[in-house]
Amino acid sequence: GMLTALTTLYLALRPEHPAARLTADDETRLRALLERHGGRDSLGHFALRHDKGVVFSPSGKAAVCYRVVSGVMLASGDPIGDVEAWPGAIERFMDEARAHSWTPAVMGCSETGGQVWTRETGLDALELGDEAVIDVDAFSLSGRSMRNVRQMVKRIERNGYTTRVRRVRDLDDAELALVRRAAADWRGTDTERGFSMALGRIGAPGDGDAVIATAHLTDPDDPGGASPYGDLKAMIHFVPWGPDGMSLELMRRDRSADPGMNELLIVAALQAAPGLGIRRVSLNFAMFRSTLARGERIGAGPVLRLWRGLLLFLSRWFQIESLYKFNAKFQPRWEPRFVVYRAGRDLPRIGLAAMQAEGFLTLALPRPFARRRPRAPRPCAHVVPQRTGRDHEVSAA
Repeated sequence: GMLTALTTLYLALRPEHPAARLTADDETRLRALLERHGGRDSLGHFALRHDKGVVFSPSGKAAVCYRVVSGVMLASGDPIGDVEAWPGAIERFMDEARAHSWTPAVMGCSETGGQVWTRETGLDALELGDEAVIDVDAFSLSGRSMRNVRQMVKRIERNGYTTRVRRVRDLDDAELALVRRAAADWRGTDTERGFSMALGRIGAPGDGDAVIATAHLTDPDDPGGASPYGDLKAMIHFVPWGPDGMSLELMRRDRSADPGMNELLIVAALQAAPGLGIRRVSLNFAMFRSTLARGERIGAGPVLRLWRGLLLFLSRWFQIESLYKFNAKFQPRWEPRFVVYRAGRDLPRIGLAAMQAEGFLTLALPRPFARRRPRAPRPCAHVVPQRTGRDHEVSAA
């Protein structure tokens, strides 16, 4: 009886299984696929998160990365690799889900990816939102539509802020360590948020092509001031999107800095992009963007207005509207993204699993025998906690 009780207690309180881990061999194979086909999907580089598992097609020319959360086998973005080999990787993914009785789902796939998923598996697709993509050659601060961004950037520059945009490999070890420490200390949560559109690291081996933009404020009388980060006040980090693109991964700033740091750094990155060989830039993902845009137009029906009102209410906690408006400042083109699911009754469970994967919900059972790790004290008292993740730094603006 004691053995049965202890075994039951252990099974109930043990960590969730399986714990997805990307092995070194898996990462090598994925990087090879991204080198050949990485320009197809702006979310491709996020497949290299170390907390994802992967299944490859029989030919090895395509792969699907995933994580299992609360019984949901959650993939993100499109499959990696040759489109012709996608069906083989998708079949392996579905076989794995059936073998373990997991619920299959895909978050944030493109229209092409959604078509392949639904055709090969019989699953359904639902539009989840839109990704903001900027064509660098067409971007300009001139014109009435960009007046607010232009005025904000000029005001911040007059206050003494300067920017630097570089490849991560061009940072020396000391500066890279400083950026990493600042990014960790400016995060307002105990754990890093993000799954489908966050990498969770800066300057790891193999990520030297990533781009980082930093904002600096130097006091001529006291360079660096009392801050442990010197004159560093904000940063944004982009991951590669094929040979000529980059995708926004992280935005962080010191809350003592002037408002508008994110706008300043995005404009600086876009202006420096041609010199880095960048022609397209993916910004944040705006959930339910089309509903918000259509619901505020004249002639919108009562159902659409009601749905928009619900989204505005939820924006108090999830920043749905503010993220859409922030992206819209830069006049991007909108690329729809979809969620692929098996049945309508699975959507609440998939939504819960997605929120857990992104770090919004923590539903893990307590582990009474786990040793608590002491939290390092913040190095400076003026740093105020701030939300984190690609989709949630807009509050800093």
